[in-house]
Amino acid sequence: MGGAVAWSEIVAPVTFPGMTETGRLLIGAMSGTSADGVDVALVRISGRGAAMKAALLHRHHRPYDQILRRAIINLRTTGTGALREIAWITREVSIIHAAAVNELMLAAHIGPADIAGIAAHGQTVFHDPPDTMQWLDPALIAAETGCAVVSDFRRADCAAGGQGAPLVPFADYCLFRDPRIHRVLLNIGGIANLTFLPAGVGLESVIAFDTGPGNCICDHLARSHEPSGGGFDEGGKLAAGGTEIRPFIACVVSNSYFSQSPPKSTDGPAMIKLFADGLAELGRSASVLDLLRTACAITAESIALSVKQFLRPAPQEIIVSGGGAKNETMMGLLRKAIEPIALRTTEELGVPGEAKEAMAFALLGAATLDNEPANVPTATGARRAVVLGAVTPKP
Repeated sequence: MGGAVAWSEIVAPVTFPGMTETGRLLIGAMSGTSADGVDVALVRISGRGAAMKAALLHRHHRPYDQILRRAIINLRTTGTGALREIAWITREVSIIHAAAVNELMLAAHIGPADIAGIAAHGQTVFHDPPDTMQWLDPALIAAETGCAVVSDFRRADCAAGGQGAPLVPFADYCLFRDPRIHRVLLNIGGIANLTFLPAGVGLESVIAFDTGPGNCICDHLARSHEPSGGGFDEGGKLAAGGTEIRPFIACVVSNSYFSQSPPKSTDGPAMIKLFADGLAELGRSASVLDLLRTACAITAESIALSVKQFLRPAPQEIIVSGGGAKNETMMGLLRKAIEPIALRTTEELGVPGEAKEAMAFALLGAATLDNEPANVPTATGARRAVVLGAVTPKP
């Protein structure tokens, strides 16, 4: 998860198989359900459709301030807000997206004329398919950056009968498929989602879905425990001092969502409510350390359950990205839960975990500009492949 200040990093370009030095530049922008800020990635892309190749050149993070972050989290938690506040959140999110892109272009010594487009997911405030809301003002971002903007990626898939999520399987296929290795790409953000890439399959055979909670429950507990703190258990240090409440874990993981066959998707507030309901059913109090440890175990065990229930043939390795990859307690529990499957990180394959989803949206944006479908119906449940997103032209 991002820190309290903006940071930027030039990346030694990773050349994927078939990648050339030529290609167009796109900037992907992603703000996850943790609402900690915006990650942007400068990506060189060649090819079209599922044959695209990409190289990450530069990444940058700009955090949300505490007032904005609390407003987003409160809106997502309560489901209500004044119209003036909703409009303000949308504008602030958009201004921060634009600032992050401008800071990235300045650091990378490039300008709007060098960029084919910005692909911006927006800030998810509600997701209960077929209803979904990602707030962003693409016209404002275009005006502030001088670039074309591709946004609103979920709606076309929902209109075709899909869940509108997960959307990253297209990019996972482009970047990480292998002719010999059965591979899972696992992102642990607020929600945990996986993409299963059996060795040598085509895009039409990819399976992907939300496994359940990622960091959302842990973050909720951390915010409740220390409202003025950072909003998460850094490194899982607090959870490391707790004890798992096994009956509680069994109660939560027995919920029908976890046995429901994919395609499926969920959202943080639903998983937090599931946790709260389980805690009430347990009928006894517990320390925050024990609850954090238990939340980590619920994430790890629900991921392992998904892998064992729904993925055939059995994967040989699981490659993790997202903020959860930095939670050592969660990673230790996950490693134990998935044995003997190997657990790796995207860094080992040349993609920084913090940049993976922004990089994925750069690929999705390139597909939109090419008028190429980029949803994966086997992942979202859509009736057909569709072109995702809407394009706001360069001003």
